[in-house]
Amino acid sequence: MADIKDPENTILMELKGGTVVIELLADVAPKHAERMKELARAGSYDGVVFHRVIDGFMAQTGDVAHGNSTGDFNLRMAGTGSSDLPDLPAEFSKLPHERGTLGAARSQNPNSANSQFFINFKDNSFLNGQYTVYGRVIDGMEHVDAITRGEPPAQPDVMISVKVASDA
Repeated sequence: MADIKDPENTILMELKGGTVVIELLADVAPKHAERMKELARAGSYDGVVFHRVIDGFMAQTGDVAHGNSTGDFNLRMAGTGSSDLPDLPAEFSKLPHERGTLGAARSQNPNSANSQFFINFKDNSFLNGQYTVYGRVIDGMEHVDAITRGEPPAQPDVMISVKVASDA
Protein backbone atom coordinates (compact mmCIF):
# COMPACT_ATOMS: atom_id res chain seq x y z
CA MET A 1 0.00 0.00 0.00
CA ALA A 2 1.02 3.60 -0.56
CA ASP A 3 2.97 5.62 1.97
CA ILE A 4 0.25 7.64 3.72
CA LYS A 5 1.62 11.06 4.68
CA ASP A 6 -1.57 12.55 6.19
CA PRO A 7 -3.97 9.87 7.51
CA GLU A 8 -6.61 12.50 8.38
CA ASN A 9 -6.79 13.52 4.72
CA THR A 10 -6.54 10.05 3.18
CA ILE A 11 -9.47 7.87 2.14
CA LEU A 12 -9.36 4.07 1.99
CA MET A 13 -11.95 2.86 -0.52
CA GLU A 14 -12.49 -0.89 -0.60
CA LEU A 15 -13.52 -2.23 -4.02
CA LYS A 16 -13.99 -5.84 -5.16
CA GLY A 17 -10.36 -6.06 -6.30
CA GLY A 18 -8.73 -4.34 -3.34
CA THR A 19 -8.08 -1.02 -1.65
CA VAL A 20 -7.92 2.32 -3.43
CA VAL A 21 -5.96 4.93 -1.47
CA ILE A 22 -7.08 8.51 -2.12
CA GLU A 23 -5.17 11.58 -0.99
CA LEU A 24 -7.63 14.40 -0.28
CA LEU A 25 -6.47 17.87 -1.31
CA ALA A 26 -7.74 19.74 1.74
CA ASP A 27 -5.47 22.70 1.01
CA VAL A 28 -7.04 23.11 -2.47
CA ALA A 29 -10.70 22.21 -1.84
CA PRO A 30 -11.26 22.16 1.94
CA LYS A 31 -15.07 22.01 1.86
CA HIS A 32 -15.13 19.08 -0.58
CA ALA A 33 -12.43 17.18 1.34
CA GLU A 34 -14.32 17.74 4.60
CA ARG A 35 -17.60 16.54 3.05
CA MET A 36 -16.02 13.29 1.83
CA LYS A 37 -14.60 12.63 5.29
CA GLU A 38 -17.94 13.44 6.96
CA LEU A 39 -19.85 11.03 4.70
CA ALA A 40 -17.16 8.34 5.00
CA ARG A 41 -17.23 8.58 8.81
CA ALA A 42 -21.02 8.28 8.78
CA GLY A 43 -20.76 5.11 6.64
CA SER A 44 -22.84 6.84 3.96
CA TYR A 45 -20.66 5.66 1.05
CA ASP A 46 -20.57 2.00 2.11
CA GLY A 47 -22.46 -0.13 -0.43
CA VAL A 48 -22.97 2.73 -2.92
CA VAL A 49 -22.76 1.75 -6.61
CA PHE A 50 -20.73 3.19 -9.46
CA HIS A 51 -23.77 4.26 -11.50
CA ARG A 52 -22.04 5.91 -14.48
CA VAL A 53 -18.82 4.38 -15.77
CA ILE A 54 -17.65 5.52 -19.19
CA ASP A 55 -14.66 3.74 -20.74
CA GLY A 56 -11.81 6.13 -21.46
CA PHE A 57 -13.42 8.86 -19.34
CA MET A 58 -14.43 8.32 -15.70
CA ALA A 59 -16.26 6.29 -13.03
CA GLN A 60 -18.98 8.15 -11.07
CA THR A 61 -20.41 7.19 -7.69
CA GLY A 62 -21.46 8.71 -4.39
CA ASP A 63 -25.25 8.99 -4.62
CA VAL A 64 -25.86 8.25 -0.95
CA ALA A 65 -29.63 8.82 -1.29
CA HIS A 66 -30.40 6.42 -4.16
CA GLY A 67 -27.17 4.55 -4.88
CA ASN A 68 -26.93 2.21 -1.90
CA SER A 69 -27.16 -1.33 -3.26
CA THR A 70 -28.55 -2.76 -0.05
CA GLY A 71 -32.19 -2.66 0.94
CA ASP A 72 -34.73 -1.00 -1.36
CA PHE A 73 -32.45 -0.32 -4.33
CA ASN A 74 -33.54 0.90 -7.77
CA LEU A 75 -30.60 1.22 -10.18
CA ARG A 76 -32.52 3.66 -12.40
CA MET A 77 -32.62 6.15 -9.52
CA ALA A 78 -28.89 5.92 -8.81
CA GLY A 79 -27.20 9.16 -9.77
CA THR A 80 -30.24 11.35 -9.12
CA GLY A 81 -29.62 12.05 -5.44
CA SER A 82 -27.20 13.41 -2.90
CA SER A 83 -26.88 13.61 0.87
CA ASP A 84 -29.10 15.49 3.32
CA LEU A 85 -26.29 18.03 3.75
CA PRO A 86 -26.32 21.38 1.90
CA ASP A 87 -24.71 21.65 -1.53
CA LEU A 88 -21.13 22.90 -1.68
CA PRO A 89 -19.80 25.99 -3.41
CA ALA A 90 -17.38 25.33 -6.27
CA GLU A 91 -13.73 25.24 -5.24
CA PHE A 92 -12.17 25.51 -8.69
CA SER A 93 -8.39 25.52 -8.92
CA LYS A 94 -5.61 25.28 -11.47
CA LEU A 95 -5.26 21.55 -10.78
CA PRO A 96 -5.89 19.56 -13.96
CA HIS A 97 -8.30 16.66 -14.27
CA GLU A 98 -5.60 14.04 -14.72
CA ARG A 99 -5.80 10.27 -14.56
CA GLY A 100 -6.66 9.27 -10.99
CA THR A 101 -7.98 12.63 -9.81
CA LEU A 102 -11.32 12.96 -8.03
CA GLY A 103 -13.78 15.49 -9.34
CA ALA A 104 -16.95 16.70 -7.65
CA ALA A 105 -20.00 15.71 -9.69
CA ARG A 106 -22.67 18.39 -9.95
CA SER A 107 -25.60 19.65 -12.01
CA GLN A 108 -25.36 22.61 -14.41
CA ASN A 109 -25.07 24.86 -11.36
CA PRO A 110 -21.37 25.07 -10.39
CA ASN A 111 -22.37 25.33 -6.71
CA SER A 112 -24.44 22.12 -6.62
CA ALA A 113 -21.84 19.49 -5.71
CA ASN A 114 -22.85 17.40 -2.71
CA SER A 115 -21.92 13.73 -2.26
CA GLN A 116 -21.30 12.42 -5.79
CA PHE A 117 -17.84 12.29 -7.29
CA PHE A 118 -15.96 10.76 -10.19
CA ILE A 119 -12.50 9.31 -10.70
CA ASN A 120 -10.85 10.09 -14.04
CA PHE A 121 -9.62 7.09 -16.04
CA LYS A 122 -7.42 9.37 -18.16
CA ASP A 123 -6.42 13.00 -18.47
CA ASN A 124 -9.62 14.96 -19.15
CA SER A 125 -8.36 18.50 -19.64
CA PHE A 126 -11.73 19.65 -21.06
CA LEU A 127 -13.03 19.49 -17.45
CA ASN A 128 -10.33 21.83 -16.11
CA GLY A 129 -11.75 24.84 -14.28
CA GLN A 130 -15.32 23.52 -14.54
CA TYR A 131 -15.39 20.84 -11.82
CA THR A 132 -13.71 20.88 -8.42
CA VAL A 133 -10.68 18.59 -8.12
CA TYR A 134 -10.33 17.52 -4.49
CA GLY A 135 -8.37 14.28 -4.40
CA ARG A 136 -6.11 11.88 -6.25
CA VAL A 137 -5.63 8.14 -6.22
CA ILE A 138 -2.15 7.40 -4.89
CA ASP A 139 -2.48 3.60 -4.86
CA GLY A 140 -4.88 1.03 -6.28
CA MET A 141 -5.75 2.70 -9.60
CA GLU A 142 -5.79 -0.79 -11.13
CA HIS A 143 -8.91 -1.48 -9.02
CA VAL A 144 -10.57 1.65 -10.38
CA ASP A 145 -9.65 0.58 -13.92
CA ALA A 146 -11.45 -2.73 -13.29
CA ILE A 147 -14.84 -1.12 -12.41
CA THR A 148 -17.63 -2.46 -14.63
CA ARG A 149 -18.58 -0.06 -17.43
CA GLY A 150 -22.07 1.20 -18.25
CA GLU A 151 -24.56 4.05 -17.83
CA PRO A 152 -25.64 2.38 -15.59
CA PRO A 153 -23.78 -0.94 -15.60
CA ALA A 154 -26.12 -3.97 -15.61
CA GLN A 155 -24.30 -5.31 -12.53
CA PRO A 156 -22.67 -2.23 -11.00
CA ASP A 157 -19.62 -2.41 -8.78
CA VAL A 158 -19.94 -0.95 -5.29
CA MET A 159 -17.78 0.85 -2.79
CA ILE A 160 -17.70 -1.93 -0.20
CA SER A 161 -16.42 0.47 2.43
CA VAL A 162 -15.01 3.99 2.54
CA LYS A 163 -13.00 5.07 5.57
CA VAL A 164 -10.74 7.90 6.63
CA ALA A 165 -7.27 6.36 7.11
CA SER A 166 -6.84 7.93 10.57
CA ASP A 167 -9.94 5.99 11.69
CA ALA A 168 -9.01 2.63 10.14
